[in-house]
Amino acid sequence: MAQSPWGYDSDNGPARWHENYPNAKGDKQSPIEINSKEVKHEPSLPAWHASYDPGAAKTILNNGRTCRVVFDDSFDRSVLRGGPLSGAYRLRQLHLHWGSSDDHGSEHVIDGVKYAAELHMVHWNPKHGNFAGALKQPDGVAVVGIFLKVGTTPKPEMKRILEEIDNIKTKGKEAPFQHFDPSILFPKSRDYWTYHGSFTTPPCEECITWILLREPIEVSPDQMARLRSLSKNPENEPMCPLVDNWRPPQPVKGRVVKASFK
Repeated sequence: MAQSPWGYDSDNGPARWHENYPNAKGDKQSPIEINSKEVKHEPSLPAWHASYDPGAAKTILNNGRTCRVVFDDSFDRSVLRGGPLSGAYRLRQLHLHWGSSDDHGSEHVIDGVKYAAELHMVHWNPKHGNFAGALKQPDGVAVVGIFLKVGTTPKPEMKRILEEIDNIKTKGKEAPFQHFDPSILFPKSRDYWTYHGSFTTPPCEECITWILLREPIEVSPDQMARLRSLSKNPENEPMCPLVDNWRPPQPVKGRVVKASFK
């Protein structure tokens, strides 16, 4: 079996991505570690708003690297506005990154703190024509990042995604996932950090305005266990847990992280 061009193992993991994807060594790579002392408080940063149509949700799938929910982005059905963005960005997909245990798994790190998982909602700017076009522009994509921490009062809304996991246990499995409004996953606080960066997976295009939410949402230990029950292998191969699908923090290289809060 041919080695997949990239993954999270020692032979094809983040330390080697640049061999096939030179962007991975760029100056605006993500994720980063955010250090509160170096963040610039920007009182003029507006609030962000999402208006999502639950009817836009289409499918949930296991692609061997993450669990992804796909939305209809053929017109402005589900959009993100405000914050550091100019114009409306269309929701295309959401996916998760998680660890093999509860003490790590998030891609962004806040003052040395790693969370159990990180959820990314990926939006693109329709003024660039299509998603492929948006990937080539510095203002092409906006990602809302939400941290997941393990706690005793799990957010009931995560249940819907995690209930479907049994239908997509192995790589390549896809299941219908309809009538879902992802805005139920937002924490109460809308406080955020923002900076310019990249996709955290190859080809690591540097086209992303990050909106990273300060307040994590809670999941239960068994909800995390469900995520870790996915296999990165297809059905006809031995179960191989899909875990530690995160990229470590990349050099900040002079970028300024702004915060909407003090």
